[in-house]
Amino acid sequence: NDTGAGKHWSDNEVRALINIWSDEKIQQMLEGATRNKEIFEEIARRLMKHGIDRDWKQCRTKYKNLKYEYRALQKENEHLGNPRRKMRFYDEVDCILRRQPLGTSGWGCESSSLLSGTKNFSDEIK
Repeated sequence: NDTGAGKHWSDNEVRALINIWSDEKIQQMLEGATRNKEIFEEIARRLMKHGIDRDWKQCRTKYKNLKYEYRALQKENEHLGNPRRKMRFYDEVDCILRRQPLGTSGWGCESSSLLSGTKNFSDEIK
């Protein structure tokens, strides 16, 4: 029985995960949370609404990997001063992780067009 644990994430799946992660409520729950299984179960439920079948562990692993890769790239770029390596979805993750205090306008990300609609991710593949 294939659980899909090692199944590669498509761009649409990653975009959907980032979209959910960008939700202010999700971000607030993740901040400082050490026991976050329930948060990732909620993320997995939201992905399922978009036809994406991932369990909470897969969501948590992908989230952690995106954060790790982003931070490693940040450190490397600081050290070298010249970005040599690129990361898929860098701008989106950057926007979430360095977000400014949220004002009344909500989430002020340059990638808001990517994150505004969750209905059809395939239109946004480059």
